[in-house]
Amino acid sequence: MTQTRRNLITGGLAVAGASLSGMPLPALAQKYNEQQSFSQNELVGSGHKFFGNVSRGLALTIEEAVRRWGEPNGYVLGQEASGAFVGGLRYGEGQLYTRNAGDRRVFWQGPSIGFDFGGEGARTMMLVYNLPVVDALYQRFAGIDGSAYFIGGFGFTALTAGGIMVVPIRTGVGWRLGVNLGYLKFTPQATWNPF
Repeated sequence: MTQTRRNLITGGLAVAGASLSGMPLPALAQKYNEQQSFSQNELVGSGHKFFGNVSRGLALTIEEAVRRWGEPNGYVLGQEASGAFVGGLRYGEGQLYTRNAGDRRVFWQGPSIGFDFGGEGARTMMLVYNLPVVDALYQRFAGIDGSAYFIGGFGFTALTAGGIMVVPIRTGVGWRLGVNLGYLKFTPQATWNPF
């Protein structure tokens, strides 16, 4: 099942899963301050390596997010796929980076509803703010999302839960237009259940 899901994301139809490997990492994420957060230059550098040729748009998007919310104390680099016809689904997987808790594989999935049509496959960088412990990421983050992709696109939104904010920055290919209300549920292991 995990391999089938991975094949679907690379095909742009669904997002992959992989088993969580190794021993669990320490669950502590340091309290938010300048020495434990990631600077705008670090985020842009990581994003350039991950996203490739969309560097100008990425730099401007990260600059705007840092201007609005400050420097995050964690970030996720990953891939996702989604589709919608009024109701929609999104699946993704990636790597969470923190200063003191190391790197950890994370998965996300979630439903949406709204005036939203089409499908997309995207590379995603998620800035994570006010993460007290890594395990606090494993919950539902709600928000409103808008998409306007025709062949390709780039954008970001903000999702919140319990004082933690996740800002997904996406660049993708596909065709998608609309606005929806939904949530992303983060899990330590892959699951097909978006609820």
